Amino acid sequence: MSGQSSPPVIDGITPLQQMVASGSGAILTSLFVTPLDVVKIRLQAQKSPFPKGKCFVYCNGLMDHICVCENGNSKAWYKAPGEFSGTVDAFIKIVRREGIRSLWSGLPPTLVMAVPATVIYFTCYDQLCAALRLRMGEYAQEAPLLAGAIARVGSATMISPLELIRTKLQSQKQSYRELTACIRSALETEGWLSLWRGLGPTLLRDVPFSAMYWYNYERGKSFLTEWYKTGESTLTITFMAGAASGSVASIVTLPFDVVKTRRQVELGELQAKNLSCKASASTFCVMCRIVAEDGFRGLFAGLIPRLIKVAPACAIMISSYEFGKTFFRKHNQERTLRPLHSSNT
Repeated sequence: MSGQSSPPVIDGITPLQQMVASGSGAILTSLFVTPLDVVKIRLQAQKSPFPKGKCFVYCNGLMDHICVCENGNSKAWYKAPGEFSGTVDAFIKIVRREGIRSLWSGLPPTLVMAVPATVIYFTCYDQLCAALRLRMGEYAQEAPLLAGAIARVGSATMISPLELIRTKLQSQKQSYRELTACIRSALETEGWLSLWRGLGPTLLRDVPFSAMYWYNYERGKSFLTEWYKTGESTLTITFMAGAASGSVASIVTLPFDVVKTRRQVELGELQAKNLSCKASASTFCVMCRIVAEDGFRGLFAGLIPRLIKVAPACAIMISSYEFGKTFFRKHNQERTLRPLHSSNT
């Protein structure tokens, strides 16, 4: 006995190993999905160029980016129309004209913010789910529903101030060195609570999404494991379950995503014009405005693009996370058996 306390092990792995697995999954998701959304933004700009001073939202499956257009140009992923005939043609021409690095425009802020948030979220979910399953008895199957909701509330609340600051940095083209001045200015003019502006719509979208996603994922994974009689979930099973559960959750929560996107765009445009941001309308009022302008179908605008983005992002994230956990689980088992084997010999 060394006298050192070992880290708590849940499901065969430690919290640190869960963090490494989720961080690796977040990086892989960003690397795979970012080029797809870069190309999508270029194709959209070609069909309907964004006017000067307007904003658009760019999301690579893990994080939203608010981009302000100036003189028909903005960040690297939105440039002058490139005469693309399709997705494959856009990939080829962007790489040929601007280099392959341009396909990962917007990746640095994702790695700085979204990856830590994902690590917190996934690690908290696993810890909470394991604890709730022990305490909920015959209702243990509902543990993923509750754990997913609580984990999302915690991670969204922690990251919300950084989200608001990042939006200001992007819309006002400030450097990271001006970050302290930006925070101080927001606190002096609008108080501490201003750092959590927009948290309500974020929670209305993300908490139900997280609860449904994890519940459907766990049930779907169990069903597919029994269907294929594999004994334990494989990479293919986790990929399929993640894509299906992410699709269902994204469809149900799409109206809240539409509201959050509209608020982000309005906030970015106000900050780009150096106008003060007063208290925004409630989520219900924004929904009523959308219905009045575009009808009930307006609440489900962008359904297909959201599914095309969310389904692979969820599938890549969860399958890589599960793969990482499986790797560490086997590693821990080998470490445990190694001393026993050597003592027997």
